[in-house]
Amino acid sequence: MIRTIDLLRQWMLHPPLSSPPVTTLIRLMVGAVFLWEAIMKFVFPDTLGPGRFSLIGLPAPDVMSPFDAAFEAGCGILLMLGLLTRLAAIPMIIDMVVAILSTKIPMLLGTSPLPLPPVPPVSGFWAVLHEVRSEYAQLLGTIYLLIAGPGRQSLDALLAHGRDANAAADPDRSSSKVREETSVIWRFTNWLVAVPT
Repeated sequence: MIRTIDLLRQWMLHPPLSSPPVTTLIRLMVGAVFLWEAIMKFVFPDTLGPGRFSLIGLPAPDVMSPFDAAFEAGCGILLMLGLLTRLAAIPMIIDMVVAILSTKIPMLLGTSPLPLPPVPPVSGFWAVLHEVRSEYAQLLGTIYLLIAGPGRQSLDALLAHGRDANAAADPDRSSSKVREETSVIWRFTNWLVAVPT
């Protein structure tokens, strides 16, 4: 059990850096969309923030909307920077699944409380296919980043390079099973992930 948790922690905090250079563009696209959608929840609270959350029946919309927006903004920035990429990707995947289930399923069934699209199709299968395009792209882009990692042009790669340089300078330390991280950020994230275990 402890070994499994340690492997999961290693997988989360030490992603592969071998993904193609185009991964940087995917990171920037996905992260930027999360960031500006988060900002718009504050700028347009009636239509995109608490007002929308209330219409679709999410609990405590005045609390959930700002919380979701702050989380989207923070994870979007982390994805753009390529910092803690896998940790930032997981909640955004959940965010996209909730968005699809709470807004597109009612549209499919013709029971959506949200304003209908201005032109046909307004409900049903074709309307859902048209309206889900953004969430679909965000979901698959984020899943790609979770699997492939942030790529070489990322802060994760920069931090990994620093860890590797420190490990090369002290081979005894790198060969031990429990290795103390030298970076303040990595020590903090290791602590943050290890606290529940």
